[in-house]
Amino acid sequence: MVRASRGAATPGMWRREVGTVVRRAEPLPEPAAGAILAGFRIVAVPTEWSPHSHDLHELVWARGGTLTSRVGDRVLTVVEGHGLWMPAGMVHEGRATAGAEFFHAFFAPGRTPLAFTEPLAIAMTPLLESLLTHLSRADLDAGARARAESVVFDVIRPSERQFALQLPGDPRIDAIAETLLGDPSDGRSLEDWAARLEVSDRTITRAFRQSTGLSFAQWRQMLRVHRALMLLGEGFEVTTVSEVLGYAQPSSFIVAFRRVMGITPGAFFGAAAGSSEDVRNPVSHDQNP
Repeated sequence: MVRASRGAATPGMWRREVGTVVRRAEPLPEPAAGAILAGFRIVAVPTEWSPHSHDLHELVWARGGTLTSRVGDRVLTVVEGHGLWMPAGMVHEGRATAGAEFFHAFFAPGRTPLAFTEPLAIAMTPLLESLLTHLSRADLDAGARARAESVVFDVIRPSERQFALQLPGDPRIDAIAETLLGDPSDGRSLEDWAARLEVSDRTITRAFRQSTGLSFAQWRQMLRVHRALMLLGEGFEVTTVSEVLGYAQPSSFIVAFRRVMGITPGAFFGAAAGSSEDVRNPVSHDQNP
């Protein structure tokens, strides 16, 4: 059974899992020394954070699960090997899957020489993870902390692949988007949707092109692959994921995934696993994504 296919739908996000805990964001302390406040926790149950913003820049990443965030008309998902950068002051809501090892680092804007002004997927290299884990220690002196932070600023880079799904935000087709977010396997054709909404198929096509830059078929394929990133990141087999997403056979899903991502699911997650070695014994803090 795919847990993420159950539960109540939330606007512009994936269907909520049974047992999800919804939390409110809490104020963050300023880093006592240096520019970066880092920490770690394990998310025991599916957890969502209601819309909020931070005074600090935020970088979150996970092992053994996925992180999803809604920012305006975009849904962003990151899997193992990648992190999500959220600029200070940007309103967002977040979700972490059950059992994920959840890591975070908050950056003081006035002391952070980075020009990331939009949400971005960040490549979580072993070096970057090791440095941020090192900075989670409470016993670092000012010199050691400054040296580690300077290397972080040198090595942090956006991922080659960004994981953003553009939502239409167009009343003519919002019903289609919300339905597919709740059930990506919905296989109704363009003509079926036109009949249901009592508009022409040309109207739907034009609305998708204008709001997302994609045709209806391309947007649905992008959504399915985006959803597949979450399911595969949680450990589900390709066969299961292809069934959940409505593909007749796994080979069809693999072709669609490769068309969007430029790589097969197995190769993609193999590369992600290879780029993220274990960095153990970080300090645990209970913060907000």
